[in-house]
Amino acid sequence: MVTVSLCMIVKNEERVLARCLDSVAGLMDEIIIVDTGSTDATKRIAAGYTDKIYDFAWTGDFSAARNFAFSKAGMDYIYSADADEVLDAENREAFRRLKETLLQEIDIVQMYYANQLESGTIYNYDRELRPKLFKRLRTFCWTGAIHEQVRLEPVIYDSDVEILHMPEHNHKDRDLAAFQRMVKDGVRLDKRLHGIYAKELFISGEDADFAAARDFFRQSCQDTERGEDEIKEAACVAARAARLCGDTEDFFKYAVKVIACEGCAEICCELGEYYREKQDMDEAIVWFYNGAYETESILDIRRNGEIPLRGLADCYRAVGNAGQAAVYDGQADERARERKEQT
Repeated sequence: MVTVSLCMIVKNEERVLARCLDSVAGLMDEIIIVDTGSTDATKRIAAGYTDKIYDFAWTGDFSAARNFAFSKAGMDYIYSADADEVLDAENREAFRRLKETLLQEIDIVQMYYANQLESGTIYNYDRELRPKLFKRLRTFCWTGAIHEQVRLEPVIYDSDVEILHMPEHNHKDRDLAAFQRMVKDGVRLDKRLHGIYAKELFISGEDADFAAARDFFRQSCQDTERGEDEIKEAACVAARAARLCGDTEDFFKYAVKVIACEGCAEICCELGEYYREKQDMDEAIVWFYNGAYETESILDIRRNGEIPLRGLADCYRAVGNAGQAAVYDGQADERARERKEQT
């Protein structure tokens, strides 16, 4: 049986920490808690489960904190958890079986992260696989009878363990504020973070969030080191920000830029909203239809589902066609159900 170190970074988690630790009690061979500046009872609660509690001066860098936590681990594998996660009885048993049967050549174990749509920030699906269990010391081995080489890619195993994500609130404000600080400090967002920033804006952002991000994404559209996908993401954000602040010239500038890159559901929805605001329902219907049926989403899957379908329903209601509106409302409900059930 493999041994497992639980590594967590926490701050002011007194309301949920015991719930998390109770759900994994007996499964972990070691519990490591790294506190980044709690002012509540978090550390006192943690002390009821482990004596391996460390302080880490918060730098605004989650990776630095997690790397510090991982450096304290001593077991075969490291289980990375957040305080708002819970393992129910069925998945506790699945985790126990996993420990008994896990092959030592496995480097990473993925587990299902569930209940994401309840109050998620950047989630398109309610349930998806995520890397959660990591081999602490990786063994390198040679492969190939001839032209041998060292295996560099990790061996990943998709388990059937399901973790319930049960946050008390959406972390959107914290996340977007962090992005804004990075931009202000001149940090260049790599492709992954650039996409996450745009995705979080479309899924959870409010008008003020788009206004705050507008200049950054306009500049991204001019960045010759960005790839086509990044330019497309940036133009979607810039177009939506322009529409929200009433800058029609800028709106069409970035909307056309996206369409020139084959378009996407996000920009179709923006054009639908623009024409609906102008009371041009015929044109709005064209673009909402394209968002629902003719294009794919790149940031927010709802823009290829319930959002344009609701837009179609609203437009048909506005022109007095209640029957067709009911059809699209029904389709929107069905798309939302499918998204919640899809992994």
